[in-house]
Amino acid sequence: MSIRLEIVTPEKLAFSDEIDSVVVPGGEGELGILPSHAPIVSTLQPGELRYFKNGQEAFLAIGTGIVEVSNDRVSVLTDMALGAEEIDESAVEKAIESAKKAMSEKGLPEDVAAAQLALQKSLAQLHIKRRRRRV
Repeated sequence: MSIRLEIVTPEKLAFSDEIDSVVVPGGEGELGILPSHAPIVSTLQPGELRYFKNGQEAFLAIGTGIVEVSNDRVSVLTDMALGAEEIDESAVEKAIESAKKAMSEKGLPEDVAAAQLALQKSLAQLHIKRRRRRV
């Protein structure tokens, strides 16, 4: 039994395939989804999306968004979905430093929140890139 996973960003359909299961970084923690999962809608936080197909595990760095599960279909709507091969490690490291600097400055609360979100997305990308190197 399989489940259809579709990951959509504002720019593109990032992924669409039949898979065995998926784990997403939900707003309240990791959410594991198998075929015949109960319908659910949840927010997403920046982090690692893992899916399994034919015994193989794959990883994507995703940003904020929502996930909807219904009728053996998982729809992920997110502002970022990148595989390890799409991530420029040096650019991500610069973005991390920039976000940390912005967070340390006394600014408006929404500026600090934006810097925190940018840091979370960058750390997710770095984690995926470095995981790929270890595998």
